Amino acid sequence: MSSGDSNPAATPTPCVDIQGDGRWMSLHNHFVSNSKDKEPDVLFVGDSLVQLLHQFEVWRELFSPLHALNFGVGGDETQHVLWRLSNGELAHISPKVVVLWVGTHNHSHTAEQICGGIMAIVQLIKDKLPKAYTLVLVGFSSSSTTCDLNRCNGKCLINRKNVKGDEYFCNALYIVGL
Repeated sequence: MSSGDSNPAATPTPCVDIQGDGRWMSLHNHFVSNSKDKEPDVLFVGDSLVQLLHQFEVWRELFSPLHALNFGVGGDETQHVLWRLSNGELAHISPKVVVLWVGTHNHSHTAEQICGGIMAIVQLIKDKLPKAYTLVLVGFSSSSTTCDLNRCNGKCLINRKNVKGDEYFCNALYIVGL
C-alpha cells in the first residue's frame, strides 16, 4: 500500500446491517448507555472472541470482580471497532486497562491493513483514555495471513513510535494454539 492509499481497515466504518434487524447498532447503543453508569477497571473491546468471554467461568471468577465491561461484537472488523470507539463507547469511562482483540474477521484485508487498523484503534484509545494501559491480544494460527498479521503486529507494537505519546502504554500478548 502506498503512502497515498487509504486503509479500509483503519477507516472508521459502521457495520452493514445484513440481517436487517439493527442488532449491531443496538449493541453499540447499549454499550454507550451501559458505560454511562459504570466505572470499569478493565474494558474488553473487540469481536466475537471478546464477546464470548462472558460465557466462561474465567469471566465470572477473574474479570467480573474487576468491574469489567465487555464491548465485544461478533463479526466486527477493525474498522467497525474503530467506528464504535469513535462514536461514544469510550466517552463516559476511564478504565485502567483496555484489552483489545480484533482482526479475526478482516478476511478481505491484507495483514498490513489489519495491523494498520489495530494501530489506529490503539491510537484512538491512547487519545481518548490517556491514563489507560492497552493490551493487544494476538492469536496464532496456521494460516499464512494470520502469520503475516502476527509478524506485522509484532513489528508495529515493538516499534511503539507508530503510536504518538507515551511509549510504554501498550503491549501485545501472543496467544498460541488458536
